[in-house]
Amino acid sequence: MRTVLTTTPNERFAYLDGRGVPELHAALIDYLSRVRGTSGRPENVVICSGYGQGVALILQVLAARGARRVAVEDPSADDDARLVAAALGLDVIGVPVGPNGILVDKLQETDADAVVLTPSHQWPTGGVLSATARARVIGWAQRRGAVVIEDDYDAEYRYDRSPVGAMQGLAPDTVVYCGTASKTLAPGLRLGWLLAPPHLVDDITAAKVRADRGSPVIDQLTFADFLTRGEFDRHLRRMRPVYRRRRDALLAALRARLPELEPVGVAAGQHVVTWLPHDLDEAAVVAAAARHGLVVQGVSRYRLSPAGPGGLIFGYATLTERSISDGVQALADAAAEVRADLPRT
Repeated sequence: MRTVLTTTPNERFAYLDGRGVPELHAALIDYLSRVRGTSGRPENVVICSGYGQGVALILQVLAARGARRVAVEDPSADDDARLVAAALGLDVIGVPVGPNGILVDKLQETDADAVVLTPSHQWPTGGVLSATARARVIGWAQRRGAVVIEDDYDAEYRYDRSPVGAMQGLAPDTVVYCGTASKTLAPGLRLGWLLAPPHLVDDITAAKVRADRGSPVIDQLTFADFLTRGEFDRHLRRMRPVYRRRRDALLAALRARLPELEPVGVAAGQHVVTWLPHDLDEAAVVAAAARHGLVVQGVSRYRLSPAGPGGLIFGYATLTERSISDGVQALADAAAEVRADLPRT
């Protein structure tokens, strides 16, 4: 940041066109094409204040163009796309998720004008959409003239193999790619980026200008320098083994103290979901855990339909291995309380 403040020409701090600074556009295109397999040019990039604003800008533009229905994964996050779509008066259609991501057959039965996906690491279940399924989603979207909104959630943190490439590279005229620094650096930076098809860039840029006239210049130039000098790559290489150790500590503690819980989505990201056995009610376990001073979220709150097994979401990104072990012990005590309260037969 000191480098940026001492070397940047004064004119860079004037009003922008809404897309952001050219230095960051170029740095992102280089990074995304090299690491995520995207396809695009610097003029396709729009800088935004995190994924939340990015998806809001996209949905605003689609609604203004006549979109009426948006498909989302079920379960999925309840504080961004679903919230914005409802506020815009769009119908939100939940499409069930299987072990490997969204069920494409169910998506193809909808008449949605757009679909929001986390194909590289489904949130929260952790599934990875296969190459065949991705091609089928793109084919469906192209036949309908629909837009695929790709939330590249947690894609850089894989522990079993190289990160899975982005969908956007398969169909850059159909997919809007959404990236963010929230999981790789910090959510408080409020820094995100969209790689949009040419026919959407101008409208998304105009929506960004109406929202806030553009994201902070100093932050953009600092991140561009961080990318260009290779510091972002080095940061990711340093952090992968750290998060892997924390994940391994969580899985080991669960195996030792709660072996009846079934972990899924463990190969990537910064959280793990475990499915509960039939004798443990999700709401009861969450409440009992809170009495033990443990905050754990249930999967049910993120479902649009009531169907589906009970499950718990464990975030481990900011925890030490000792605190992870202590937390699982507290959860085991809570689960034992719940079982003790069950009626005897």
